[in-house]
Amino acid sequence: MNLLLTGGAGYVGSACLRWLLQRGHNAIAYDNLSTGNAQAVPAHRLIQGDIADGDALRKAMRDHEIDAVMHFAALASVPDSIDDPESYYRVNIEGTKCVLDAMRDTNVSRIVFSSTAATYGFHTEMPLTEDTPQTPQVPYGSTKLAAEWLIKDYARAYGMGCALLRYFNAAGADADGLHGECRSHESHLIPLTLAVAVGRREKLLIYGNDYDTRDGTCVRDYVHVADLAQAHELAMHKLDPGTTLAYNLGCGEGTTVLEVLRACEAVVGRPIAHEFVDRRPGDPDVLVASPDTIMKELNWTPQFVSINSIVETAWRWHQSHPDGYSTSTIPAEAENR
Repeated sequence: MNLLLTGGAGYVGSACLRWLLQRGHNAIAYDNLSTGNAQAVPAHRLIQGDIADGDALRKAMRDHEIDAVMHFAALASVPDSIDDPESYYRVNIEGTKCVLDAMRDTNVSRIVFSSTAATYGFHTEMPLTEDTPQTPQVPYGSTKLAAEWLIKDYARAYGMGCALLRYFNAAGADADGLHGECRSHESHLIPLTLAVAVGRREKLLIYGNDYDTRDGTCVRDYVHVADLAQAHELAMHKLDPGTTLAYNLGCGEGTTVLEVLRACEAVVGRPIAHEFVDRRPGDPDVLVASPDTIMKELNWTPQFVSINSIVETAWRWHQSHPDGYSTSTIPAEAENR
């Protein structure tokens, strides 16, 4: 299939791109490189463009005779969305509408959407299922939920097929160590922890140790990017015009921040400096998925089911690329999610 991946040079988008290419698809990344990395995309597979540019989107879809879109392009930080909601509403909602309008104009009728567990309420029974009420608590979750509504409305009105994939915590790196998680402003726990191990940070900041969990730190569900990529391909093949699918993507197991730290120390083979600091707003105690629906309906089977196996792949990337794709630095702010 001919596939266009918006945000296809980002961490998850590029992992999906490489997965799809390995399985014989003709996949093209469309990315403005504001947070993505051109080095994460194979040669001649990147179109540099913004999702707000409808003409450029339509040209890309026509020139490459696109059959389906995987829409990853978005802003995706909980704290940033609280500080700057305008940008999140503009990019995550208006940008999604631009993608959908370009699809309509070029007769592309299938879209797989990169959504998030943040569309659910944070204070509800765990694990979260697809039937859990979607009552987001932060602008990031609100804008991704609004994008879901927009996609479903377009699918219903214009005969599109859509799959809404609600990620929990994407993690890990390619097994060969050639590609991994690299941002100029990193906020994810595993790369921040391993950045201390390679000497790029002095210590890991852990936000809060008084949560109602087994060790006082937040519990999250980590899912490997290769397993996310597999889910995207499975969902794409399931789509027909008029079909709407929604799935949670997690492993169904929760890991605390301290357990992630201990897993990183075990893989690295030495202690990693860390410090507890005050909680931040917007962090729930526990956020864990039930992936039963996608496992049953699409036969999705995660290959990386333990936090140690996920961290091992991430460490392979950090060892071979201690400065990531460039020499960009990681700021002191951390996000324990």
